[in-house]
Amino acid sequence: MNVPMTPARARGIVAVRAEAPGDIKALLGDLQKDWDAFKAAAAEKDKEQAAKFDDVVTTEKFNRINSSVSDLQAAVDQANAKLAAMSINGGSSAGPRDPEYTAAFRSHFRKGDIEASLHKGSDPEGGYLAPVEWDRTITDKLVEISPMRQIARVQTISGNGFRKLVNQKGTGSGWVGETAPRPETATPTFGSMTYDTGELYANPATTQQILDDAEVNLEQWLSDEVEQEFSYQEGIAFVSGNGVNKPAGLLSYVTGGANAGVHPYGPIPTGVTAAAADTVTGDELIDLTGSIPTIYQADARFVMNRASIFRIRKMKDGQGNFLWQPSFQIGQPQTVLGYPITEMAAMPGMVAGAFPIAFGNFQRGYIVIDRTGVRVMRDPYTNKPYVHFYTTKRVGGGLLDPQVLRVLKMAG
Repeated sequence: MNVPMTPARARGIVAVRAEAPGDIKALLGDLQKDWDAFKAAAAEKDKEQAAKFDDVVTTEKFNRINSSVSDLQAAVDQANAKLAAMSINGGSSAGPRDPEYTAAFRSHFRKGDIEASLHKGSDPEGGYLAPVEWDRTITDKLVEISPMRQIARVQTISGNGFRKLVNQKGTGSGWVGETAPRPETATPTFGSMTYDTGELYANPATTQQILDDAEVNLEQWLSDEVEQEFSYQEGIAFVSGNGVNKPAGLLSYVTGGANAGVHPYGPIPTGVTAAAADTVTGDELIDLTGSIPTIYQADARFVMNRASIFRIRKMKDGQGNFLWQPSFQIGQPQTVLGYPITEMAAMPGMVAGAFPIAFGNFQRGYIVIDRTGVRVMRDPYTNKPYVHFYTTKRVGGGLLDPQVLRVLKMAG
């Protein structure tokens, strides 16, 4: 089999950060080339299987192309998320809302100077509320790299928690004649969901010499350092967190999960149980999409990890068409059965008893809670000669509506 050496493989892509639409177009071109190579390799493997022959060299090439397609699609997804975050905020900042406080904060950041204007943001532990622009920079980066933030509802609050009333229905009605009496009907009842926040922290460090360098972009440095830890911890919590001092993760609400009995509407239903413990079929994916009532299917999508996408990419329908399709234009996601896919690293793999795939409308199904304000405490004493910046943010999350979501469970 002749496998073309596309630009993607020549570069050995692992991750790509596209900065402009032109960069995304180049990625899309590479992705299309690799996708064509993937389909050609798949056809070769089909011939081998029909002949009951398995060439290890062909298999290795096929898996390599599959991995390259995954890398390029992830890069396109990342670039699309960045463009979406930029469009939400108008593409640029209008400048500091509080120039005096921002300047004072920068001075404190570099030298530990304390000015009167800075004290308005202090807390009892000695930390200071970051300027609005710094807070926004960190939040924007989390939107870019956090899959759940890209698809779920995000609510900003100023207090510690957020409470939502849930209509449990029960309204009565009936048919009557023109002059017939109209007795009182049943009144609906209400339940409630409370979403608390936990404290997420990062503690990046640098030297005073670096801080003394006037060329250092402090906002950029802080957001780059903090995003790595925040995004990692959020990614796990939004999927499997138990809700104790952290978000209650999506899978904690499925039957048997830590929060299965919390929502008034019940747990997230299992739409399909796979026949096997380590793989799924195309029919099972179709059944999963059909397990949600039609009224809730608008804007539905799949959520799974990279390894699961890797496997599903090889599947075909009865006419020999691949169920998975790559992004073909800027802003368009990868799809399975015509539904978008969000790659979420924290989702479990296809192992016995796991819930590796979720499907539904996450904008209506899951909520991320951000408490306004990122706090930063400057600590030059604990680890001399390094200066630490203990940074905290209050984050929560939980189930909004189990009716719009379904999970696929593996056998076993």
